Amino acid sequence: MTTSTRPPLRADDDGPEPTRPALGARERARAEVMAELLAAARARLESDGSAALSLRAVARDLGMASSAVYRYVPSRDALLTLLIIEAYDAVGEVAETAAADADRDPAQTWLEVARAVRRWALDQPYSFELIYGTPVRGYRAPDDTVRPAVRLWGVIIGLLMAAADGGTLDPAGPDFDPTGRMAPEALATAGFTDPTTVSDEVARIAVRSGTLFTSLVGAISVELFGHLHRVADDHARFFDVTIATAAAGVGLRITLD
Repeated sequence: MTTSTRPPLRADDDGPEPTRPALGARERARAEVMAELLAAARARLESDGSAALSLRAVARDLGMASSAVYRYVPSRDALLTLLIIEAYDAVGEVAETAAADADRDPAQTWLEVARAVRRWALDQPYSFELIYGTPVRGYRAPDDTVRPAVRLWGVIIGLLMAAADGGTLDPAGPDFDPTGRMAPEALATAGFTDPTTVSDEVARIAVRSGTLFTSLVGAISVELFGHLHRVADDHARFFDVTIATAAAGVGLRITLD
């Protein structure tokens, strides 16, 4: 099998992080306030939901004047963006860590990644809902959110590429013309250095990655939002079967315990 420009498992891996200078007293004070502000915003997210998030309420919780908060975040949408980036980075790190720690073939590694993301979602349901639930009306996510959001996609595509390179990828789903099925920007942010040179074979793998992503988000959503009530008694087992069934369609054959 010949592939081109294989993406890494970590979509955000740009080499060693540069050494940052130590923060001065003013910068440390600002960082502390920002940390408190985000903590208060997360608490409001849990109690009021993302649509009702208010800078005034967050300021009140911190004992600050509303005007003072605007020195740290210019708007409610800017605060939402910080929370969204934080959540995307969190789930991305969970997926990347699970992929790196799992000493298994790509199929079994995907099951471990999916399980890790599910555990994160059950532990942080409001963060999951913020990024994968109902969009906040009137909010438009800026480009700043794209790179954190694609970290999970980088893991998924990387595992599929690893399976293809190892000769274990055997899609059961239909063949299709991948032209135009995935935007070049999505391929680029997922780790392909030059999307214009990606072969049809690799493009099909990238498009099929959507099946793994949507089955993961969907399987977690139906559990988190109560749709398995009187449907499945063992939610963890139901989740594993769902993930394994969807994965088989794109060529990852998972063996369940």
